[in-house]
Amino acid sequence: MIEIKGFLETSFLDWPGKICSVLFLPGCNFRCPYCHNHPLVFSPARLTSIPLEEVLSRLYAFRGWIDGVCITGGEPTLHEDLPLLIQKIKEGGFSVKLDTNGSRPEMLGKLIEEGRVDFVSMDVKGPLDSFSYRRAAGLPVDLSLISRSIEILKGEKVGYQFRMTVVPTLHSEEEVRILGKQLRAGPRLILQNFNPEDPLDPALKKALPYDPKVLKEMEKTVQEMV
Repeated sequence: MIEIKGFLETSFLDWPGKICSVLFLPGCNFRCPYCHNHPLVFSPARLTSIPLEEVLSRLYAFRGWIDGVCITGGEPTLHEDLPLLIQKIKEGGFSVKLDTNGSRPEMLGKLIEEGRVDFVSMDVKGPLDSFSYRRAAGLPVDLSLISRSIEILKGEKVGYQFRMTVVPTLHSEEEVRILGKQLRAGPRLILQNFNPEDPLDPALKKALPYDPKVLKEMEKTVQEMV
Protein backbone atom coordinates (compact mmCIF):
# COMPACT_ATOMS: atom_id res chain seq x y z
CA MET A 1 0.00 0.00 0.00
CA ILE A 2 1.09 3.57 -0.69
CA GLU A 3 3.01 5.35 2.05
CA ILE A 4 1.09 8.44 3.15
CA LYS A 5 3.65 11.07 4.14
CA GLY A 6 1.44 13.88 5.34
CA PHE A 7 -2.15 14.34 6.46
CA LEU A 8 -3.80 17.76 6.71
CA GLU A 9 -7.07 17.36 8.54
CA THR A 10 -9.05 20.28 7.10
CA SER A 11 -8.55 22.63 4.18
CA PHE A 12 -10.78 25.23 2.52
CA LEU A 13 -8.38 25.83 -0.39
CA ASP A 14 -7.68 22.45 -1.96
CA TRP A 15 -11.20 21.70 -3.27
CA PRO A 16 -13.30 24.61 -4.60
CA GLY A 17 -16.43 25.00 -2.49
CA LYS A 18 -15.59 22.03 -0.25
CA ILE A 19 -14.02 21.39 3.14
CA CYS A 20 -11.62 18.49 2.78
CA SER A 21 -8.80 16.57 4.36
CA VAL A 22 -5.59 16.38 2.34
CA LEU A 23 -3.33 13.34 1.92
CA PHE A 24 0.22 13.85 0.62
CA LEU A 25 1.85 11.01 -1.35
CA PRO A 26 5.60 10.83 -2.03
CA GLY A 27 7.46 10.90 -5.33
CA CYS A 28 7.17 12.97 -8.51
CA ASN A 29 8.38 12.65 -12.09
CA PHE A 30 8.70 16.43 -12.55
CA ARG A 31 11.29 18.80 -11.09
CA CYS A 32 9.47 22.13 -11.18
CA PRO A 33 11.93 24.77 -9.92
CA TYR A 34 9.18 26.56 -8.00
CA CYS A 35 7.91 23.39 -6.23
CA HIS A 36 7.34 23.87 -2.49
CA ASN A 37 6.69 20.17 -1.76
CA HIS A 38 10.17 19.06 -2.83
CA PRO A 39 10.90 17.05 0.37
CA LEU A 40 8.23 14.64 -0.88
CA VAL A 41 10.25 14.26 -4.08
CA PHE A 42 13.86 14.05 -2.90
CA SER A 43 13.74 12.84 0.68
CA PRO A 44 10.43 11.09 1.41
CA ALA A 45 12.19 8.57 3.67
CA ARG A 46 12.93 11.40 6.10
CA LEU A 47 9.22 12.16 6.44
CA THR A 48 7.00 10.23 8.81
CA SER A 49 4.72 7.67 7.18
CA ILE A 50 1.16 7.51 8.50
CA PRO A 51 -0.46 4.05 8.45
CA LEU A 52 -3.61 3.87 6.36
CA GLU A 53 -5.55 2.53 9.33
CA GLU A 54 -4.68 5.65 11.31
CA VAL A 55 -5.62 7.92 8.40
CA LEU A 56 -8.98 6.19 7.97
CA SER A 57 -9.67 6.32 11.71
CA ARG A 58 -9.07 10.06 11.76
CA LEU A 59 -11.16 10.56 8.63
CA TYR A 60 -14.09 8.67 10.16
CA ALA A 61 -13.90 11.01 13.15
CA PHE A 62 -14.55 13.90 10.74
CA ARG A 63 -17.66 12.41 9.14
CA GLY A 64 -20.28 15.11 8.86
CA TRP A 65 -17.62 17.83 9.12
CA ILE A 66 -15.68 17.39 5.89
CA ASP A 67 -17.00 16.98 2.35
CA GLY A 68 -14.22 14.77 1.04
CA VAL A 69 -10.54 13.93 0.71
CA CYS A 70 -7.95 15.52 -1.59
CA ILE A 71 -5.09 13.25 -2.69
CA THR A 72 -2.02 15.21 -3.72
CA GLY A 73 1.76 14.91 -3.76
CA GLY A 74 4.21 14.67 -5.28
CA GLU A 75 2.42 13.00 -8.18
CA PRO A 76 -0.22 10.51 -6.95
CA THR A 77 -0.73 8.74 -10.28
CA LEU A 78 2.80 7.28 -10.14
CA HIS A 79 1.52 4.80 -7.54
CA GLU A 80 0.03 1.69 -9.11
CA ASP A 81 -2.05 0.98 -6.00
CA LEU A 82 -3.66 4.43 -6.04
CA PRO A 83 -7.02 2.90 -7.09
CA LEU A 84 -6.94 0.68 -3.98
CA LEU A 85 -6.21 3.64 -1.71
CA ILE A 86 -9.10 5.56 -3.23
CA GLN A 87 -11.37 2.53 -2.85
CA LYS A 88 -10.59 2.39 0.87
CA ILE A 89 -11.41 6.09 1.23
CA LYS A 90 -14.62 5.81 -0.81
CA GLU A 91 -15.74 2.85 1.30
CA GLY A 92 -15.79 5.29 4.20
CA GLY A 93 -18.35 7.38 2.36
CA PHE A 94 -15.98 10.20 1.33
CA SER A 95 -15.77 11.96 -2.02
CA VAL A 96 -12.28 12.10 -3.55
CA LYS A 97 -10.43 14.87 -5.35
CA LEU A 98 -7.20 14.12 -7.21
CA ASP A 99 -4.34 16.53 -7.91
CA THR A 100 -2.17 15.53 -10.88
CA ASN A 101 0.35 16.89 -13.36
CA GLY A 102 -1.35 14.96 -16.16
CA SER A 103 1.68 12.88 -17.09
CA ARG A 104 -0.12 9.54 -16.69
CA PRO A 105 -3.31 9.76 -18.74
CA GLU A 106 -3.90 5.99 -18.62
CA MET A 107 -4.15 6.04 -14.83
CA LEU A 108 -6.21 9.24 -14.90
CA GLY A 109 -8.60 7.83 -17.48
CA LYS A 110 -8.98 4.57 -15.54
CA LEU A 111 -9.83 6.38 -12.30
CA ILE A 112 -12.44 8.48 -14.08
CA GLU A 113 -13.99 5.61 -16.05
CA GLU A 114 -14.28 3.51 -12.89
CA GLY A 115 -15.93 6.39 -11.03
CA ARG A 116 -13.24 6.49 -8.37
CA VAL A 117 -12.67 10.26 -8.37
CA ASP A 118 -15.21 13.06 -8.05
CA PHE A 119 -13.03 16.02 -9.03
CA VAL A 120 -9.62 16.48 -10.67
CA SER A 121 -7.24 19.44 -10.53
CA MET A 122 -4.59 19.22 -13.24
CA ASP A 123 -1.55 21.44 -12.94
CA VAL A 124 -0.55 22.74 -16.36
CA LYS A 125 3.00 24.04 -16.25
CA GLY A 126 3.02 26.47 -19.17
CA PRO A 127 2.28 26.86 -22.87
CA LEU A 128 2.08 23.53 -24.64
CA ASP A 129 5.39 23.61 -26.44
CA SER A 130 8.48 21.60 -25.59
CA PHE A 131 10.72 24.52 -24.59
CA SER A 132 8.22 26.25 -22.30
CA TYR A 133 7.11 23.05 -20.63
CA ARG A 134 10.64 21.79 -20.07
CA ARG A 135 11.64 25.09 -18.49
CA ALA A 136 8.67 25.07 -16.10
CA ALA A 137 8.70 21.33 -15.29
CA GLY A 138 12.47 21.17 -14.82
CA LEU A 139 13.01 18.34 -17.33
CA PRO A 140 11.77 17.15 -20.75
CA VAL A 141 8.08 16.23 -20.82
CA ASP A 142 6.17 14.14 -23.35
CA LEU A 143 3.51 16.68 -24.30
CA SER A 144 1.38 14.02 -26.00
CA LEU A 145 0.68 12.62 -22.53
CA ILE A 146 -0.22 16.05 -21.19
CA SER A 147 -2.53 16.68 -24.17
CA ARG A 148 -4.26 13.33 -23.65
CA SER A 149 -4.96 14.16 -20.01
CA ILE A 150 -6.35 17.54 -21.03
CA GLU A 151 -8.70 15.90 -23.52
CA ILE A 152 -9.78 13.29 -20.97
CA LEU A 153 -10.82 16.04 -18.57
CA LYS A 154 -12.51 18.11 -21.27
CA GLY A 155 -14.64 15.04 -21.96
CA GLU A 156 -16.47 16.22 -18.81
CA LYS A 157 -17.01 12.82 -17.22
CA VAL A 158 -15.86 14.31 -13.92
CA GLY A 159 -15.64 17.76 -12.38
CA TYR A 160 -12.30 19.37 -13.09
CA GLN A 161 -10.13 22.47 -13.27
CA PHE A 162 -6.78 23.36 -14.76
CA ARG A 163 -4.32 25.22 -12.55
CA MET A 164 -1.22 27.14 -13.49
CA THR A 165 1.30 28.41 -10.96
CA VAL A 166 2.59 31.64 -12.48
CA VAL A 167 6.25 32.51 -11.90
CA PRO A 168 7.41 35.86 -13.37
CA THR A 169 10.85 34.52 -14.29
CA LEU A 170 9.30 31.54 -16.10
CA HIS A 171 5.96 32.84 -17.40
CA SER A 172 5.43 36.14 -19.16
CA GLU A 173 1.94 37.59 -19.47
CA GLU A 174 2.01 36.67 -23.16
CA GLU A 175 2.86 33.05 -22.35
CA VAL A 176 -0.08 32.89 -19.95
CA ARG A 177 -2.35 34.20 -22.72
CA ILE A 178 -0.94 31.57 -25.11
CA LEU A 179 -1.87 28.81 -22.68
CA GLY A 180 -5.32 30.33 -22.28
CA LYS A 181 -5.83 30.16 -26.05
CA GLN A 182 -4.58 26.58 -26.17
CA LEU A 183 -6.82 25.34 -23.36
CA ARG A 184 -9.90 27.51 -23.93
CA ALA A 185 -11.18 26.24 -20.61
CA GLY A 186 -12.97 29.40 -19.47
CA PRO A 187 -13.37 29.70 -15.69
CA ARG A 188 -11.93 26.21 -15.28
CA LEU A 189 -8.44 27.65 -15.77
CA ILE A 190 -7.19 29.00 -12.44
CA LEU A 191 -3.99 31.02 -12.00
CA GLN A 192 -2.03 30.61 -8.76
CA ASN A 193 0.65 32.99 -7.61
CA PHE A 194 4.16 31.70 -7.07
CA ASN A 195 5.35 31.47 -3.45
CA PRO A 196 9.08 32.28 -3.09
CA GLU A 197 9.34 31.08 0.51
CA ASP A 198 10.88 27.63 -0.08
CA PRO A 199 11.12 26.71 -3.78
CA LEU A 200 13.13 23.78 -5.13
CA ASP A 201 15.45 26.21 -6.92
CA PRO A 202 16.96 28.47 -4.21
CA ALA A 203 17.52 31.21 -6.78
CA LEU A 204 13.76 31.72 -6.96
CA LYS A 205 13.70 32.87 -3.33
CA LYS A 206 14.74 36.26 -4.69
CA ALA A 207 12.03 36.33 -7.36
CA LEU A 208 9.05 38.60 -6.75
CA PRO A 209 5.60 37.12 -7.44
CA TYR A 210 3.21 38.95 -9.73
CA ASP A 211 1.18 41.69 -8.12
CA PRO A 212 -2.12 40.00 -7.11
CA LYS A 213 -4.13 42.59 -9.05
CA VAL A 214 -2.08 41.92 -12.19
CA LEU A 215 -2.50 38.17 -11.74
CA LYS A 216 -6.26 38.59 -11.33
CA GLU A 217 -6.44 40.56 -14.56
CA MET A 218 -4.43 37.85 -16.32
CA GLU A 219 -6.82 35.23 -14.98
CA LYS A 220 -9.82 37.21 -16.13
CA THR A 221 -8.32 37.45 -19.62
CA VAL A 222 -7.67 33.73 -19.99
CA GLN A 223 -11.03 32.79 -18.49
CA GLU A 224 -12.73 34.75 -21.28
CA MET A 225 -11.10 32.45 -23.83
CA VAL A 226 -13.71 29.77 -24.47
